[in-house]
Amino acid sequence: MTTTVLTPSTPATSQPDAVVGRTRRPQPRIPLTRIIGVELRKMFNTRSGFWLMASLVITNVLATAAIIVFAPDDQLTFDNFAAAIGAPMTVILPMIGILAVTSEWSQRSGLTTFTLVPHRGRVLRAKFLAATTVGVVSMFVALVVGVLGTLLGSAVAGVDPVWNVSAAHFALIVLGSVLGMLFGFMLGLVIRNSAGAIVTYFVYTLVLPPLLGLLAANQRWFADVQPWVDYSYAQRPLFEGTLTSQQWQHLAASGVLWFLLPMAVGLFVVRRAEVK
Repeated sequence: MTTTVLTPSTPATSQPDAVVGRTRRPQPRIPLTRIIGVELRKMFNTRSGFWLMASLVITNVLATAAIIVFAPDDQLTFDNFAAAIGAPMTVILPMIGILAVTSEWSQRSGLTTFTLVPHRGRVLRAKFLAATTVGVVSMFVALVVGVLGTLLGSAVAGVDPVWNVSAAHFALIVLGSVLGMLFGFMLGLVIRNSAGAIVTYFVYTLVLPPLLGLLAANQRWFADVQPWVDYSYAQRPLFEGTLTSQQWQHLAASGVLWFLLPMAVGLFVVRRAEVK
């Protein structure tokens, strides 16, 4: 009798004796340009953000129409159109800067944002650049509206258009408006609450300047010091179109006190604070 011994065959799916280690491919960092694009979309794609942006164009058109309807013929100059358009923008642009930061806390999207991009410094840098871009573009939109208003007003009144704002003057106006917007950005970093930052901004712009002006009018020592410590006072020559070397020094010294130092504190706190 013959006995047959069957040996099991090796399964086709058997693993080799040597286990080969797997290496994870490093994922590339998210480009800063993509983060800036996301931050720009976040400034537009909410209902409040959309209407805040739309209000820039709406107020520009309304201010231009008011100048054409109510101003005398000899006042239909580009300078007056620029002043009328710039008044509401000095209020709206800082609000955009504030909400660019505080929306992460007021809308509770900070956990998602800082999870997708763990490096908070890159997110804040993107917000800063996005806010600056919006400020500069808004000023050029205002320029176009002002030019059209000057041409239309002159045509309606039957007078020659007066272009009494130079390119250098316009550049200083853009700088002043962007600095105002970035001041709102700084308040958003420091306070991280939309209502608190907005109230603080209005106290700074509407309450503090008259008090400091009253102090300077009654105290000679503060009248000499005010240009060095009053940031709002030091910014006024930007909108007038000419700055002396000493006025640039006033702007730099007061800017360090009211803008750079608080922003450094805000950046330090935001990069280390717990996001809830």
